[in-house]
Amino acid sequence: MRLEDYWGVGPKTSELLAAELGPERAIEAIEAADVRALVDAGLHRGRATRILRRASGEAGMDVLATGDTRSVYDDLLALAAGYALTEHAADRIRVRTPCSDRGDVEGRIDVVVAARDAWDGLDEEDRDRVIGAFEAYDEAGGTDRAAVETALALRAVGLTGSTFDELGTLNDESLREAADALGDVRGALDDDDVEVATGADAELDRGRERLEAARELSDSAFDVLERVRDDSLRDFEALRTATVDHVAAETGADPATVRGAAPDDALDAADFVSATLRELVDELAERVAEREAAVTADLRERIGEADGDVARAVEIVSDVAVTLSLGRFAAAEGLVRPRLVDDGVAVRNARNPFLDDPVQPVTYAVGTHSLGEGPRPSDRDPPSSDRVSVLTGANSGGKTTLLETVCAVTLLASMGLPVPADEAEVGGFDRVVFHRRHASFNAGVLESTLRSVVPPLVEEGRTLMLVDEFEAITEPGRAADLLNGLVDLTVDRGALGVYVTHLAADLSPLPAAARIDGIFAEGLTNDLELRVDYQPRFGTLGKSTPEFIVSRLVANATDRGVRTGFEHLAGAVGEEAVQRTLSDARWSPDEG
Repeated sequence: MRLEDYWGVGPKTSELLAAELGPERAIEAIEAADVRALVDAGLHRGRATRILRRASGEAGMDVLATGDTRSVYDDLLALAAGYALTEHAADRIRVRTPCSDRGDVEGRIDVVVAARDAWDGLDEEDRDRVIGAFEAYDEAGGTDRAAVETALALRAVGLTGSTFDELGTLNDESLREAADALGDVRGALDDDDVEVATGADAELDRGRERLEAARELSDSAFDVLERVRDDSLRDFEALRTATVDHVAAETGADPATVRGAAPDDALDAADFVSATLRELVDELAERVAEREAAVTADLRERIGEADGDVARAVEIVSDVAVTLSLGRFAAAEGLVRPRLVDDGVAVRNARNPFLDDPVQPVTYAVGTHSLGEGPRPSDRDPPSSDRVSVLTGANSGGKTTLLETVCAVTLLASMGLPVPADEAEVGGFDRVVFHRRHASFNAGVLESTLRSVVPPLVEEGRTLMLVDEFEAITEPGRAADLLNGLVDLTVDRGALGVYVTHLAADLSPLPAAARIDGIFAEGLTNDLELRVDYQPRFGTLGKSTPEFIVSRLVANATDRGVRTGFEHLAGAVGEEAVQRTLSDARWSPDEG
């Protein structure tokens, strides 16, 4: 396969990767979803991530049918990556894609749920140890020794069962021996250019110090000559003796070694000194190389049978970092295993993952599901067979947030991740169409919106439609006509949909498989904040309740003229309702 055969790799990108990594290594990096390698080669992290997402999950990426769906997907992975224990784990989480094979999705969920339970099972001290081990691993650059030490730390806190059973196959004793040996080298022992670290061998350290000192003298041979030459030294033997004594004192080398490096046929004093220093450098360098080779051989022997454990520790630690990071994410966010079903999306007490606590959880569903089929069904359980819901209700009532929550739950499940709810059933979808409302009111927005939402709906396969406020893109009457058409088309195509609108009263009779739900504002708090029951009421038309908004504007107006204007609007929307709202909020004009 050629580099340019991968999505997003054009001629310039291919040339860059080939120059920096070589074609084979670049392809290996793409196939292994190695973001770091591509970034180090010069690609922007975002571009590298997009390339690897397509390379590792082309079919799954087709689920993200709109820009808003992709935005939720990006935000979910950014949220999950925030819990990553290593930089590489964060990179691998960011390239996780939806999966089209339901068996693979189940397997992924099994792994993450087990990792969540393992993380929950650690006490605070052990969690800190795990986090510290991975931080040290990152700071060391993910070296072999760092991987071995991290593996030992993970085994020490008990991460050796279930999802982490590979850790249990490693041998502590051989890993510790390997860690000691690896601490004495820079680079991997199987590299040709491996270097023994300072402190690993005293004799080697002394040899290196002598060699470095000899090189410094050799670079300043003229200065050495000036120090040893004296007008009173008339014969060559005196020069030889002075040179040997000075060089031996400065380098720590044995005088016999320096004397052996001195030439017998020097042309003059300068040639004698420079030749002596060059030969000494060569002699000391050879001795250092011989000693380093002997120490390296000893280190390799010390690792011995741990070679296999080291290689496996490197791979296992990298994988555990990803798995445990996702488990940490699931534990921190209170995520639960969804039930994978053929059709429908249903959640009980779902929470929007992007909102800070406190959040009112909501229960909602479209399509076939089994919520509420227990021995005590509730009137707050959603209907179990409607294909489409038209969601209505209060301004700022959380309708768009509900759409986003359903989208997030669906995408998390499709990626093999647990979801933010007490209970959830999620069907398999070929496309998820999430479309937020647009504030613009022009023909271009209308056309682009229809181009965004209609083609995925009519394609083969299962589609989930989550569409917000069509009335924002054209005049209300025509928007109601379009919404009627979309609801009918959704039912005809066997898709599922949730459509948010303020125009439900203007819709023609909906198909039997569709229903209207409502979210209700209940008044203002004492602080004049809108009090909303975010839980939709099924089969009930919601009200926009503008009197609550006008009441707040009246209460907050500091200018008498402006207040008079808002009071005029209060008469338009129902002065009695406004006054009742203000009374309930314990506010009076005198308090304003």
